[in-house]
Amino acid sequence: MGTRLQAAPELDLVIFGGTGDLALRKLLPALLRLHQDELLPARLRVIGVAREDLDTDAYRALSAERMSQYLGAAFPAEAWASLAPKIDYVRVDALDASSYAHLAEVLNAEPARERVFYLSTAPRLFAAICDQLAARGLVSERSRVVLEKPLGHDLASSRAINDAVGGHFGEQQIYRIDHYLGKEPVQNLMALRFGNALFEPLWRRESVRDVQITVSEELGVESRGDFYDQVGAMRDMVQNHLLQLLCIVAMEPPASITPDAVRDEKLKILRALRPISGVDVNQKTVRGQYRAGAAGGQPVCGYLEEDHINPDSHTETFVALRAEIDTWRWAGVPFFLRTGKRMAQRVAEIVVNFRSVPHSIFGQSAESLNPNRMVIRMQPDEKVELHLLAKQPGDVMNLQPVHLNLDFAETFRSRRLDAYERLLMDVMRGNLTLFVRRDEQEAAWRWVEPIMDAWRTSGERPKPYTAGTWGPAASSALLGRDGLAWHEEI
Repeated sequence: MGTRLQAAPELDLVIFGGTGDLALRKLLPALLRLHQDELLPARLRVIGVAREDLDTDAYRALSAERMSQYLGAAFPAEAWASLAPKIDYVRVDALDASSYAHLAEVLNAEPARERVFYLSTAPRLFAAICDQLAARGLVSERSRVVLEKPLGHDLASSRAINDAVGGHFGEQQIYRIDHYLGKEPVQNLMALRFGNALFEPLWRRESVRDVQITVSEELGVESRGDFYDQVGAMRDMVQNHLLQLLCIVAMEPPASITPDAVRDEKLKILRALRPISGVDVNQKTVRGQYRAGAAGGQPVCGYLEEDHINPDSHTETFVALRAEIDTWRWAGVPFFLRTGKRMAQRVAEIVVNFRSVPHSIFGQSAESLNPNRMVIRMQPDEKVELHLLAKQPGDVMNLQPVHLNLDFAETFRSRRLDAYERLLMDVMRGNLTLFVRRDEQEAAWRWVEPIMDAWRTSGERPKPYTAGTWGPAASSALLGRDGLAWHEEI
């Protein structure tokens, strides 16, 4: 976004957790595609770091095997053959200080290189890793660190992690990643809002009836049961992804596209969110947990029957909530957030529902039609739809809904960077715009904590919903109290 920065020609990208699922499924494939497009620094060196007893050749072979499984026929063998020599492996046990000696030798052999440390590990290891990197003299003003979520399980633990990392890296060196901010439609939402005079006069309470943000998955917890049962949908999705999307939708136009100008405006929205606590939690939030049902036409078990899940777990796999933003632009406009596993579809979308015309001249049949709405779809396909009313051909003035569809794949023929490709490029170029600042993160925790506290003290179980549906019936009732309905129910 904005002026293109150039990555340093000589750069070391050190991936802690280099044998993990994220590294092999997302990070290395992203680097491979960037290499294919000749977008990587000229003398990039990628160093996978993990505690497995491998050498560099074995790590390259493991990476190729996993990526060919994930990418299938799309695996570019020729491009991999030219990228593989840039990839090294160093065995490090994050909690064993002595095991960092070899890593220090490898990095200090070329001290002039810029260094990016990507911590694709459990957050509980972040402090130990940063302490050891600093103790070995591997952190300088030209170093950067990338932190994967979740950063803690509440405000206090988040602060502890940030304090530990911030003891060695300045805020301008810390890249807290939220991959939803790297998605093309999110970038296009900013372009639509702030690059066109058409939408700005309508983007406010006088014209907008409600906003719906949905991120749903067809999958269950898969092999992540141990992790997910300690986290739940609120921490895994709402506190970060959904609130960041809300900020992009609702923020005021920044003075520029520079990192702090954008993040200042997002922070204002987080601070303007009306608190939900006490009795309001029952009225404004719904949490659910999936039961046995079907996904992709096949029967699937319920959450409590999944591997590594406590059979008495109260962890939520679904959250819906009604948020309000106390600003002049948005006062009185409800923002509905929803996320869940084992739902009817895999979809990520933002729906802006506009108000009806103040008076219909076309009679009762037109009054029953839905008002205009904009749908920004992020997955599975990336597009923007504008739902309008137009006259049906014929000699009678009958209105019917029509869709204007901007499909990015059809409109822009060039290959689009996926989220991790874009964010890795921004890290290497030193562009913080799409990364979360510490005060943003803490403001998000302050807003969600009272909700989680109320859920915990109530002792109530999450509401059940059948796998393959859109969640508990209470989710529809949440909107029904305002005379509204979810996008797919209209």
